[in-house]
Amino acid sequence: MKIKEKILELAQKEKVLKTRQMAAKFGVSRQLVSRALSEMVAERKIIKIGSTKSAFYTLPENQLLVGEGFHLSVKNEGLAEHEILERVMDSMPLLRVGKENLLSIFRYAFSEMLNNAIDHSKSKSIDLRVTKTGTDIVFVIEDNGVGVFRDIMNGLRLKNEQEAIGELMKGKTTTKPRAHSGEGIFFTSKIADMFMLESYGWKLTVDNEIPDTFVEEVRPPKKGTRVTFVIAQNTPKHLGKLFEKYQSDEEFAFDRTDILVKLFALGTIYVSRSQAKRLLARLDKFKKITLDYDGVPAIGQAFADEIYRVFANEHPDIKIETVNANDAVRFMIGRVGK
Repeated sequence: MKIKEKILELAQKEKVLKTRQMAAKFGVSRQLVSRALSEMVAERKIIKIGSTKSAFYTLPENQLLVGEGFHLSVKNEGLAEHEILERVMDSMPLLRVGKENLLSIFRYAFSEMLNNAIDHSKSKSIDLRVTKTGTDIVFVIEDNGVGVFRDIMNGLRLKNEQEAIGELMKGKTTTKPRAHSGEGIFFTSKIADMFMLESYGWKLTVDNEIPDTFVEEVRPPKKGTRVTFVIAQNTPKHLGKLFEKYQSDEEFAFDRTDILVKLFALGTIYVSRSQAKRLLARLDKFKKITLDYDGVPAIGQAFADEIYRVFANEHPDIKIETVNANDAVRFMIGRVGK
């Protein structure tokens, strides 16, 4: 039997393979085994995990069973997100050999979401899971605290969780402005391939592969908050380029935002001046606002007037850009007098 066939047969039985052990078992030199393993890794018949003396090999379908997953439950007392991040990186060596753009995205998103759980949740414990699949890196951070949407709803005195979700997606929304900029969830949701927030019966899903955003009620309700982040291992995304999109060239400040108008609907209707005021609340901190009307069938004259005449006249230095508007929406915007 050829050496590669022997390696595959052994991998089916033992899951984790070491070069020295295989050489002794097969009665051949380590150099011969190493050469065969290198060819099999290039052919993607087997994967290598770790490096130097700690390296081992396994079948692709077994990588989640041999250490490339991380799970930790910790008390929320004196936690530091950078220390937890280093524990993740030490436990999953494949993360350290990823491309720099992927590593910077993972480090940023994981740190921001964990920091939110530490500072905002008031949860006694936090549960963390990181998984490296064949194609993606996924992390889940879960607590049993006050809930992200309820925290914003109460802190900003909003009527319900739906309003809180809309505020959250504007960016710069935080209930602790002295300690947080409110940018973490905004940028994390933008850089992910898939981003989900679930809390007390409400779930926000941002699918940037479609792209689209969904809000739904779910049962049974999740006590506390669960955040799920998915990014492809071969992602071409760069965190720096994302930041550049939402900052001015001169001041390097986060002063631009995208608003998905459908998040502020009353049912499926966008007609009232009060709806427009809710959409515009706290947007005076930005210099450019892009209103995305994807999925909006029509708007009322009062809704358009409040945005494109009243708000625009009160804030002449803020640029409002309209995208993905159908003919009916463009017609109503066009009727607004300056």
